[in-house]
Amino acid sequence: MTLVIFDVDGTLVFSDRRDSQAFGQTYLEIYGKEFPSLDWNHFPHVTDHTIFGTAIRQQFDRSIRVGEIEAFQKQYLARLREKRVASPQHFKQVPGASEMVARLQSEARFGVAVATGGWKVPAEVKLDHIGIDPRELVLVGADNKTTREEILQSSIDQSQAVLPEINKVVYIGDAIWDVRTTRNMGLNFVGIRHRADVEVLKSQGASVVINNY
Repeated sequence: MTLVIFDVDGTLVFSDRRDSQAFGQTYLEIYGKEFPSLDWNHFPHVTDHTIFGTAIRQQFDRSIRVGEIEAFQKQYLARLREKRVASPQHFKQVPGASEMVARLQSEARFGVAVATGGWKVPAEVKLDHIGIDPRELVLVGADNKTTREEILQSSIDQSQAVLPEINKVVYIGDAIWDVRTTRNMGLNFVGIRHRADVEVLKSQGASVVINNY
């Protein structure tokens, strides 16, 4: 059995960085400071846990406090939902994403999971918006996880606990850090670039890059 693991942002869901902007807006509302950068390449690991913790450390010279992430997430989730109600046309699936997930779920030779560098609950909101039921998937987010390797490995471990016959793993992602993570872990990789700029991933060594499903 092959386990197919999907990233979320840019891979299943396409918002043209509006979700990242909502992240920055929430940070400004709570802390009164501009978020250091919405270019995730500027952070040591591309996970919400690391990105948020790095910003707090850089701007306030301290660690994350107990309950701080939960408070931030609550307001961030409100922003995500508001934007989807106000402008649903800006938050859509990568063409064919929900159909692809459903097809893989219908075939006994595949297991399906989601592993995202974002926190789990926001990822659930995003998936639900495009018609993918997060309750039907192994879904692992960045909650209390520093690296993408940790997230992916947790997704594999949880999937194999349910489907021990899994003997192959394919990760589908859209970003340079997805290529690097799978290379570090020795996993198979399929790239997806909705805007057809496939060279972004091919330049990093990805051999298979598609535009849609």
